[in-house]
Amino acid sequence: MDAQQVGRGLMIFGALLLAVGAALYFGGRVLPLGHLPGDFHFGGEHWSVHFPLATCAIVSIVLSLLLHLFFRR
Repeated sequence: MDAQQVGRGLMIFGALLLAVGAALYFGGRVLPLGHLPGDFHFGGEHWSVHFPLATCAIVSIVLSLLLHLFFRR
């Protein structure tokens, strides 16, 4: 593996990390991640459980598409 391939991989990883960080920082204002229909929240007086099923599905689809675009042959 030469230096150009390592550099390209680091730049792609950095871009993905920047995109994820921006999505987390601005996501609450633009997209209601964690509060979508299909995200379940159960709770009682002294306990609560949050299962973000729809949010996980959307994040999985978006990441799969991005990885397919970057790493297709």
